[in-house]
Amino acid sequence: MHTHNTPPKSLLRLAGKAIADFGMIRDGDRVLLGVSGGKDSLSLLHILLHLQRRAPVQFELGAVTVDPMVEGFDPSPLKHVMADLGVPYFYRSQPIMEQAKQNMDNDSFCAYCSRMKRGVMYDAARKNGYNVLALAQHLDDLAETFLMSAFHGGKLRTMQAHYVNDAGDVRVIRPLVYARERQTRAFAGEARLPVIRDNCPACFRMPMQRQHMKELLAAEESGNKGLFKSMLTTLKPLMAGQV
Repeated sequence: MHTHNTPPKSLLRLAGKAIADFGMIRDGDRVLLGVSGGKDSLSLLHILLHLQRRAPVQFELGAVTVDPMVEGFDPSPLKHVMADLGVPYFYRSQPIMEQAKQNMDNDSFCAYCSRMKRGVMYDAARKNGYNVLALAQHLDDLAETFLMSAFHGGKLRTMQAHYVNDAGDVRVIRPLVYARERQTRAFAGEARLPVIRDNCPACFRMPMQRQHMKELLAAEESGNKGLFKSMLTTLKPLMAGQV
């Protein structure tokens, strides 16, 4: 039986602050959390369950997993986890790897895959009456995206904390934008969250750029403890979407 694991106060405080700063969750919202089975999305699941019980705002919570049907990656054990937690759960299998071979232009597989997954998540939200999609990217992800955009894309941009999708019918929120990856890793380890190893063969080849940015930031942070505090100040104006 998977019990509710109470996340550490530091993580709860950062998520609560991001939710408040960006007005992410409103009274009566029905929030669908995208769960890959990784440490970040499972951490966010427990944070949202905790807030659902404690926060003054009333909201409903469901979860969705998109199984890309890739050999070596099986998120199906999450079905038991969600049943034990009593979270309404939508499990969608989509042969993304096969579709990518036919339809991918000059896009990276990772970009194609995440766009396809997002479409499936929007569809699950619409069909089941959820007006908010929650995603688990954290401050490290936002910093890496910012550097990739500056170095390779020539644009000042990063992932947004709260925005409305192109179709205008689902709000997308990222409650972990103030949290560090090491915090979700520590929580997942200490609480023994049932993390599913992502073993996508494409993911080992593709995200070299992102890995490089991660290493660059880690090297800089080792001599500059205030790095991510500065990064957050830099990123904050770029994080606000049109809501």
